[in-house]
Amino acid sequence: MAQTQGDPMALSWKRLRRRLKTSLRLMLSPSIARADVQRVLDLMTPYTVDKPLIRLGGDGDGGYLLPDDLDGIAACFSPGVSVTMTFDSEIMARGIPSFMADASVEGLVEDHPLATFDKLFLGPETRDEFISLDDWVARYAPADGDLLLQMDIEGAEYDTLAAASDATLARFRIIVLELHGLDRVAHPAMNKTIGGLLERLNRHFVLCHVHPNNYYPPAQVAGWEVPPLLELTYLRRDRVAEAMPTQAFPHPLDQTNVPDRPDFALPKFWR
Repeated sequence: MAQTQGDPMALSWKRLRRRLKTSLRLMLSPSIARADVQRVLDLMTPYTVDKPLIRLGGDGDGGYLLPDDLDGIAACFSPGVSVTMTFDSEIMARGIPSFMADASVEGLVEDHPLATFDKLFLGPETRDEFISLDDWVARYAPADGDLLLQMDIEGAEYDTLAAASDATLARFRIIVLELHGLDRVAHPAMNKTIGGLLERLNRHFVLCHVHPNNYYPPAQVAGWEVPPLLELTYLRRDRVAEAMPTQAFPHPLDQTNVPDRPDFALPKFWR
């Protein structure tokens, strides 16, 4: 459900081209201390909370693990539209409206009475073909009730969430987020960007699940194998009564994102 997934072949080429450009920049950029990399990675320590995890969106890519705490969710906001909408379909089957946005596609692959689509990208401000998270939520969210955010927008998550207000983030009970570019965590600017977002999320939410996306193999970063793409699930702190660091990986409900590519486990420092 990525923001640029109108055409899978075009997406693969865009990802390859972006990674080649990134690799060149990193070759010419200074690295930072190993301790600074460790600090950011430690911010992604998952916790077992007092609510079991369930899987929505089916097997493979597009399926995510969420805490079983969906009763009372008033709406789902799901930026990034793919060639399938299995996650949103399961959300809407529970009677929860789903608001979707992506400027790279013409519309949804199927109609549903609870689905609303905007041909817009998510970004830090509303202009041209972009809309901010604050404005998007203000446009559609009911006045009352918690919300769910499922975001996979190909790296735009950093600027988008950094620009979102605390009031908007507080509306979300659950956030399911795919982080991109973690293989660049040793680059000073990216280290600051990733760390800043994780610190902010951790103030308001408890990280209750992590899962590496095997679209890319792990990268060697400061002596660790770091997955470039990582799926994170957060639960707002007021919904958590108990939490303790997770010891067991993978979760029994985890599935490989891309079946025909080698899978890999989370690095040992996450266990």
